[in-house]
Amino acid sequence: MYIVSKSVSQGRKAGIYSVLGISTGSLVHTFLAAVGLSVILTTSVVLFTAIKILGAAYLIYLGVKMLFQSSSNMKLSDTKDLSIKKIYMQGFITNVANPKVALFFISFLPQFIGTDNSYGPFPFIILGLSFVMTGTIWCLI
Repeated sequence: MYIVSKSVSQGRKAGIYSVLGISTGSLVHTFLAAVGLSVILTTSVVLFTAIKILGAAYLIYLGVKMLFQSSSNMKLSDTKDLSIKKIYMQGFITNVANPKVALFFISFLPQFIGTDNSYGPFPFIILGLSFVMTGTIWCLI
């Protein structure tokens, strides 16, 4: 929904950079899950709750900010004044701060890697990269 809302309200360029931000966030989750750091999210109730609260607060901030913007800022003709870095970072932070994404990576993807794995995190990284790549292509389309 973030990608669709950015694309509709600010144009194609904003949509593309929001996709790239979200995909970069997925890369972060892939590497954290591969080295086992995102397991902390499921074992530490305090950390999991803190990340949920931060993610929710950020999404509320974005929503409130959008509500108070004047309608003239929402026109598609204003796409030349976009801050590409800001759109990219919003997508990135939206994805990284979403604990459901971390839980997806640590609960779903490991099912496809054997327990007799002697290659360390590399099969998980390859699987995660293929997921991110296909997801990025899908979102860009």
